[in-house]
Amino acid sequence: MSASIPYHIPALLDETIIGLNIKPSGTYVDATYGGGGHTNAIIERLSASEGGRVFAFDQDTDAIARAPKDEPRLVMVHSNFRYITNFLRFHNVTAVDGILADLGVSSHHFDDATRGFSFRADGPLDMRMNRNARLTAAELLNTASPESLTSILKNYGELAQARRIADAIIRRRNQGHPFETISSLLDTISPLIDPRKEKKELAQVFQALRIYVNDELSALRALLNSAPRLLRPNGRIAIITYHSLEDRLVKNFLKTGNIEGIVNKDFYGHIQAPLRQLSSKPIIPTAQEIERNPRSRSAKLRIAEKI
Repeated sequence: MSASIPYHIPALLDETIIGLNIKPSGTYVDATYGGGGHTNAIIERLSASEGGRVFAFDQDTDAIARAPKDEPRLVMVHSNFRYITNFLRFHNVTAVDGILADLGVSSHHFDDATRGFSFRADGPLDMRMNRNARLTAAELLNTASPESLTSILKNYGELAQARRIADAIIRRRNQGHPFETISSLLDTISPLIDPRKEKKELAQVFQALRIYVNDELSALRALLNSAPRLLRPNGRIAIITYHSLEDRLVKNFLKTGNIEGIVNKDFYGHIQAPLRQLSSKPIIPTAQEIERNPRSRSAKLRIAEKI
């Protein structure tokens, strides 16, 4: 990869850092280190002499390798953020001042054809955030039942023609042509895609496979459920989502304290939830940011404070 191409441009950077209300002596978690943009911005506001530090999680060895090795305010954690509580406990941390998660796929992942996240270039059907994980997108396509594939495409990609696409995948397998590359998948499903909506529908297919391969929504649920217990009073959580499945979970949890969005009220009609949203509507990128970073166009930032 050319050195002139940024590893990842963080979305809603200023809005996120302002929303976290960072204290120089605070302890923070960046659950999705990626290219380090958000983490670096947090570090700039921390004082090493006052004990300020940030724990940055990432399951990708590429991201871990790029992290600075001599920054006293940074603790890198090579793990999925679903295990946030265990790893913080290992470091004798029981409470933090802020938690950040940028749930998007990094620019590096999209631009590196060998990772298999994008349909814009051919490469292996991988899609693993953690390259040590067993399941790849190719193995999923080559082994999943028609019912499972249909469910994955419908529930994670919100595709109206989920069954037709699943049937086409099964037919190719039954003809002795296993899936190995992005082009093999595109050749199979392109005839079923509406040419007027080609980019959108292909993105939905790839999103569905990626979410399942990385068990993304389950990891997000684990992070959300852990956050209220980890945050100090007045500590804040800031989460950036990129599609409706993520955003619905985050919106429900920050508002009600549960994934289902069930509102529990006290005797006086006040909502009983551990967090208070700073705004009922998400923060979205400005036109200027979208022009600089087109991949930020679907980003939504939600921030809440521990009551």
